[in-house]
Amino acid sequence: MKRTILTLLSVLAIFLLAACGSSTEKTAGTKAEPKQAEEKSYTVEHAMGSTTIKGTPKRVVILTNEGTEALLALGVKPVGAVQSYLGNPWYDHIKKDMDGVEVVGVESEVNVEKIATLKPDLIIGNKLRQEKIYPQLSAIAPTVFSETLRGDWQENFKLYAKALNLEEKGTQVLSDFDKHVADVKGKLGDQVNQQISIVRFMAGKSRIYYTDSFSGVIFDKLGFKRAAQQEALFTPENKLGKLAVEVGKEVIPKMDADQLFYFTYAPNGDKAALDTATEWTNDPLWKNLNAVKSGNVHEVSDAIWNTAGGVLAANLMLDDLEKILLKK
Repeated sequence: MKRTILTLLSVLAIFLLAACGSSTEKTAGTKAEPKQAEEKSYTVEHAMGSTTIKGTPKRVVILTNEGTEALLALGVKPVGAVQSYLGNPWYDHIKKDMDGVEVVGVESEVNVEKIATLKPDLIIGNKLRQEKIYPQLSAIAPTVFSETLRGDWQENFKLYAKALNLEEKGTQVLSDFDKHVADVKGKLGDQVNQQISIVRFMAGKSRIYYTDSFSGVIFDKLGFKRAAQQEALFTPENKLGKLAVEVGKEVIPKMDADQLFYFTYAPNGDKAALDTATEWTNDPLWKNLNAVKSGNVHEVSDAIWNTAGGVLAANLMLDDLEKILLKK
């Protein structure tokens, strides 16, 4: 009887030890090897075809000025970016957010080797600027290209948000911009019924900017009219389309409008560009403009009103208009 009881107790002890061991192994396995959530892949259609991207990109290289603004607005600090057209190396309005970002050339001359050293997991560029080097870039990392660079930056912005897997946030940024436009338009009231003119001075040449320009698109959203006499300048033969037209001094009278805005592209204080602006704005034809005589000529920032070309500059331009026209 005793022998039987001892045998039963021994078998029971073996089962208990085996159960404890199995439980311990499962617990230990859970702690040592946590199950990782799989990163989902997504495909983006763009100017060069389609690109598949895995997970949300963390190390992004951006190859356009307006694209840099898009990333910053979406809360993404790039690891590399092309240098700003004005500033050293960044525009004043973004330099505080670009600390530590590596320069990878300029829009028209990208440093592919430098990009490779940054080990990006996404490169965003532009067909108009970098089509020839797309194969090299896409060999480094998934690469997405926008089609062109014109005044309507919002189309490119939507593409960039999709490439970054941040479409929801991108929609919010654009919605906030639209609200800003509506707010400024409401404050300006009847002033949006005025005709406006936009002029740019550069080294040895001058242009009238029109409806397809960065500032032109924003003026259109606000409801402003363009100086009627300028329409005839934008013929099908004009090489810049409805972006801008290069003009001589004999065309100064056509620059007139209810409100005239001008900016000067003078990188690093380019004396030739500054001299062009001084020469033209002191010309008798300029001084005879109704806008000049009525005090409605306004010098504004080339970076904000034209060159930066992105969402941050667009919001700053709206702020400028509010201050200028409401005399704040």
